Amino acid sequence: MINSAYALINLSAIEHNIAKVKEYAPQAKIMAVIKANAYGHGLLTVVKALAEVDAVAVARISEGIRLRNAGFKDRVLILEGFVSVQELEDLIIYDLEAVIHSWEQIEVLKAYQAKQKLSVWLKLDSGMNRLGLKVKEFSAAYQQLQSCHSVNQPISLMTHLSSADDVNSDVTVQQISRFNDVVNEYPDDKSIANSAGLLAWPDSITDWVRPGIMLYGVSPFQDKNGKEFGLKPVMSFFSRLLAVKDIAIGDSVGYAGTWVCQKPTKLGVIAIGYGDGYPRYAKPGTPVLVNGQRVSLVGRVSMDMITVDLTSESKAKAGDPVTLWGEGLAVEEIAHYSDTIPYTLLCGVTQRVEMRTK
Repeated sequence: MINSAYALINLSAIEHNIAKVKEYAPQAKIMAVIKANAYGHGLLTVVKALAEVDAVAVARISEGIRLRNAGFKDRVLILEGFVSVQELEDLIIYDLEAVIHSWEQIEVLKAYQAKQKLSVWLKLDSGMNRLGLKVKEFSAAYQQLQSCHSVNQPISLMTHLSSADDVNSDVTVQQISRFNDVVNEYPDDKSIANSAGLLAWPDSITDWVRPGIMLYGVSPFQDKNGKEFGLKPVMSFFSRLLAVKDIAIGDSVGYAGTWVCQKPTKLGVIAIGYGDGYPRYAKPGTPVLVNGQRVSLVGRVSMDMITVDLTSESKAKAGDPVTLWGEGLAVEEIAHYSDTIPYTLLCGVTQRVEMRTK
């Protein structure tokens, strides 16, 4: 069976991007963020390329358990932590670490009576107002964890940047300053920097860095792509031409006939659509590579197909290869044409798409 749509995951590109992380933060330990199925790239595929990192982070306990069941033995941090005794027991059974971000979690830990202990990262809410202890609560929470019989010592300290992708905002400077003011008195390992922090805010680089999107060769900034930072795209998304046909002036294309032909046009029909994860709201003019040459999307994206103007690629024929994004066509550019961010495109590739590795 031949799958029309497939994604190719380049593991050597991940290794290259990790090397770039080390260039930006040569003294820091690396925690690779591989939540959400490694940003759509395949959790168990991506971990094969992470020999040079010190730990990984996922959002949920189920992701950590999946890693352990697959034989992954390195450190795994659960970014959402836990909310119950059952979840705490799962963390300990599977040797997973947890972010502590609330007093409720601390109370569960204090009441827990088992011999095994949990390694934790205490999170400061430095201004994102999502998870984390407020500044005025942090010292008391730290002391409680230090004296808690079910917590491994030492603990680690962290925060998360809300606006590091905006290099003109002063919010990141404030967050970094707020975190440092609170934790400088503590000798424990500290972590601030995400991908945007690594690339644009050197003061956010501490004992640990937590690269996410840049591991996959993608820029966290709206006006730049990964290539500008020396990164290599990990996912390339491919399909093929299903048909080539000629349409005349005045002919409309696709649902609702929103695109109308203004000149005689060679039209290509491609086996890709929002059922595969191609963005439903990609605008006419969105670039697509056919036989390595740029052509433009016309008409609406449907569930299984898109249409492109092949006038500049007149020799194209059914079966010819198509690149939707990846090597030669940055996913950031497709996101721009679709009024979204590349994260959503990478995470949105569906189960219908065959995932291949090289």
